[in-house]
Amino acid sequence: MAGGAVELDATFLYADLAHSSKIAKELDRRVAAKILKSFLATAARLVRHNGGTIVSFDGDRILGVFYGTNKNTSAAKCALQIKYAVAEIIRPKFEAKYPTVKDASFTISHGVGIDTGTVLAVRAGARGGNDLIWIGRAPNLAAKLSDLRESPYSSFITASVYNAMHESSKFGGKNNESMWERKDWKFLGQTIHIYCSSWQWEP
Repeated sequence: MAGGAVELDATFLYADLAHSSKIAKELDRRVAAKILKSFLATAARLVRHNGGTIVSFDGDRILGVFYGTNKNTSAAKCALQIKYAVAEIIRPKFEAKYPTVKDASFTISHGVGIDTGTVLAVRAGARGGNDLIWIGRAPNLAAKLSDLRESPYSSFITASVYNAMHESSKFGGKNNESMWERKDWKFLGQTIHIYCSSWQWEP
């Protein structure tokens, strides 16, 4: 950082808890806090488990960064594992323990967005109160994708990520089916290709 910025080739994963406003409004704040903590802690563990690094927590969202030759494969696998954790562990446990969660107007869900590319990492702020900021398309687009709510899909990756992934993160199940569906999506006035998945992967 001595020169002010470092250029990196990395893959960015944003995991975002859905319906956070409704969670805060409809549930006891202690229950809401437990849901948020469970989601963030689980997502953080899975990012690290797949070789990623946690670089920030932003309210109900976490940012993980993956490096190296397998970064896209690892990030995509992580997204599907987060889906498993939310659908098979976090949601059922909270619904079983708290009737208010089971009867709420929402279900506990999330979105994960992933993009890859070259970015500048810059440390900004004041002495004693600074943080890394990321300049480039990848973190911005990954954040936008994590905001998508298109049931039954919860994992969204760009074509740049998909094209660089190993087959192991593209196909699954007994019949080796495609786990991703291609769609067109508008970003900053341009149509780009993204891939969506409703699949989940047990960690």
